[in-house]
Amino acid sequence: METGDLGRVYQAGETIVRQGEPGQCMYVIQSGQVVVVQEKAQSEVPLAVLNKGDFFGEMALFEREARSATVRALQDSRVLTVDRKTFLRRIQEDPSIAFRLVEAMSRRIRELDQEISRIKSTFEVRDFNPASKRP
Repeated sequence: METGDLGRVYQAGETIVRQGEPGQCMYVIQSGQVVVVQEKAQSEVPLAVLNKGDFFGEMALFEREARSATVRALQDSRVLTVDRKTFLRRIQEDPSIAFRLVEAMSRRIRELDQEISRIKSTFEVRDFNPASKRP
């Protein structure tokens, strides 16, 4: 998504969005690097590191749910906020934006499927004990 340099600068360590907060917009990283983490009890599970050109928070454009993860700047980062109205207007101007978003979301789903498969196979191998099989 072409954006220009209109975004807000977040300092390293600064939280951009927090898990559980209402989401009404997505974000495009114009410069810098951010980390996406899921908060679990008293710890954080890192999910992804995103760089210039990547985006996050896109689910907020399609559903009015709370944020599913926290995103924090790993280094000083310029991040553009895109609300639903702006996004829909940009899609009307350039429908290829929607295709690129769906393409990126599809890639993320594929990566998640592969990770789930890897985790499941790890547990299946560990739980499988041929000696315990009885005829």
